[in-house]
Amino acid sequence: MAKHGLGEKLKNLFSKSSGNDFYEDFEDILIESDIGATCAMEISDSLQDKFGRKGPSNREEAALELGKILDKMLIEADPAIDSSKMTILLVLGVNGVGKTTTIAKMAQYYRENYSLDPVLSAGDTFRAAAIDQLVLHGERLGLKVIHQQPGSDPGAVIYDSIESAKAKSSKMIIADTAGRMHNKANLVKELQKIDKIVSSRAEGAVYKKLLVIDATTGQNGFRQAEMFHEAVGIDQIVLTKYDSSAKGGVAVSISSKLGLPFSFIGTGEKYSDFSVFNKEEFIKNITG
Repeated sequence: MAKHGLGEKLKNLFSKSSGNDFYEDFEDILIESDIGATCAMEISDSLQDKFGRKGPSNREEAALELGKILDKMLIEADPAIDSSKMTILLVLGVNGVGKTTTIAKMAQYYRENYSLDPVLSAGDTFRAAAIDQLVLHGERLGLKVIHQQPGSDPGAVIYDSIESAKAKSSKMIIADTAGRMHNKANLVKELQKIDKIVSSRAEGAVYKKLLVIDATTGQNGFRQAEMFHEAVGIDQIVLTKYDSSAKGGVAVSISSKLGLPFSFIGTGEKYSDFSVFNKEEFIKNITG
C-alpha cells in the first residue's frame, strides 16, 4: 500500500545514518508518518534498548523489531455481533471524514456476514446533504433510512429509528450523528440525550459508539479521538481513506495513548473497499 511510507524511508535511512544520528533520523521519519512525537520517542527508545547506540545493522532487522513494537501498541476490536440481539451503532466523527459512506459500508458488511438488513438513521440533522446522502445509500442498498427534515431533533430521529426497527423486527440500527466540533458542550448534551433514548427505548440492546477517523489528517485525527472519547466515551474506531497517500501512523498514537481499538478500515469509495481492521496486515503496510 503506502509506496512512500515508513518502509521506504527506513531503507533510505540505512544508506545515510548510523549511531546516534540513526535514532534522531528514525524519530523524524516516525513523526513524518503521523505516529506523533511522544510515541516516536518511545519506539526509538525501545529500538535503542534492543540494538544499543550503534543501531540495527540493516533495514530488515529494524523493520522486524519495529513491527513487534507496533504490535504491542496497536489494538484491534472484534466487530462481531450477536445477531439474536438488537445492536445499535452510533457513528461519530467530524464533517468530511467519510461518516455517511462508512455507515453504508458497515451496513453492507453486516448484511453480508450476518444476513441482517440494518435500519439506517439520519441523525445528522444539521446538514441537509448528510440526510440526502444517507437516503441515497439506502436506496442503492435497498435499506430503510429513517430521516426527518433538516434541523429536526436528532434524538427524535433515533427514537423513530428504534421504533421502526422494532416494528420490522430488525436487529440492527446504524445511526449517523452531527460532526460539529466547535461546541463540545452541545455535542455532549446531544449525545447524552441520544444515550437516554437508547437506554429507555432499546433496553437490552448492544449499544456501541464508533468514531470515524480520516487516515490522511494525521495528528488532527488523534485530537479528534481524544476530544470525542473524553466527551462521550468511544468503543471502537474506523479508519477511513487509507490508501497510498495515507501514512496511517495516527492509529498507533490513538491506540497507544488513548487505549482505543480499531474495528474497520476503509480504503476507497466502493462499498467493497472496506474490511475488518487486521493489525498484522496494517503493520506490514506501515513498515513495508
